[in-house]
Amino acid sequence: MNGVHERIGTDEAARPSGGGRPIDPRDGIGEFLRTRRARLGPQDVGLPVSGRHRRVPGLRREELARLAGVSVAYLTRLEQGKGHNVSTEVIDAIARALRLTETEHAHLTHLSKCRHQPHRRYTAPRRQQVRPGLRALLTAMDTMPAYVTGRRLDILAWNRPAAALFGDWDELADRERNWGRLVFLNPGYRRLFVDWESKAADVVGTLRLDAGCYPDDPRLIALVDELSAGSEEFRRLWARHDVREQSHGSRRLHHPVVGELTLPFETLRLPDDPEKCLTIHHVPADPIAAENLRLLASWGTDPTPREVPDRRP
Repeated sequence: MNGVHERIGTDEAARPSGGGRPIDPRDGIGEFLRTRRARLGPQDVGLPVSGRHRRVPGLRREELARLAGVSVAYLTRLEQGKGHNVSTEVIDAIARALRLTETEHAHLTHLSKCRHQPHRRYTAPRRQQVRPGLRALLTAMDTMPAYVTGRRLDILAWNRPAAALFGDWDELADRERNWGRLVFLNPGYRRLFVDWESKAADVVGTLRLDAGCYPDDPRLIALVDELSAGSEEFRRLWARHDVREQSHGSRRLHHPVVGELTLPFETLRLPDDPEKCLTIHHVPADPIAAENLRLLASWGTDPTPREVPDRRP
């Protein structure tokens, strides 16, 4: 496959059996606003702290309404999913008052719009495919672990260095090539990521963004149900309603072959298909880590069978 591995299958073609109820955007906007209020206190936004005992953590609803310039009744209806025709100006004012990040602001905007759309029968999109030019680019990056993800954080394609770093994804069942299942249901990945909690929070934050965009996606619903049933940590992080889009940073890994690595990464959303992202782990500044990554990439080209993180005792 010219050094590139690609997800094979037609997993978009059929609706899974069973599954939970759709992710209701009306519930989403209320919980999102309440959790954003809870993380701010009046002293954080220049308001006086009134009363010794506050029944709710963070900002009260009337305090947010005052900061945003809307009525308490209007904000109450909005948090109950009953607001209608919410203007961009109101959403912007609430976002400023809550000091939302750009990603959170966009998420709130999307939730405010999609909750008014009538329920429609879900139409499965076409199977996610990786075009030949992108596969060729993965092959060319023969010293840098790189992979492509799509909706629901499905892993669609990857190069040999990525397989050497993260494990031989080619040996996994198609549905298992998903960052949510790997991070929360595969014990090997808890050992692989030194700061597992940070990686787990990034995964949940991205899935929350997907849930805002595709609340009736049956495979996303089934994934959330599965992770909720199988992981207490997932349930805790999901209940926080955090959203995030990690476009760059670094990961500390403890690899079974070369030991600890700290690798910078860049995640680029494809301009012609924004549902797909290319993530590249590039050469670190530390010369020892750089040499370990070079050795690991070379080891990844070895066709002999090799141990992967989830197979460790």
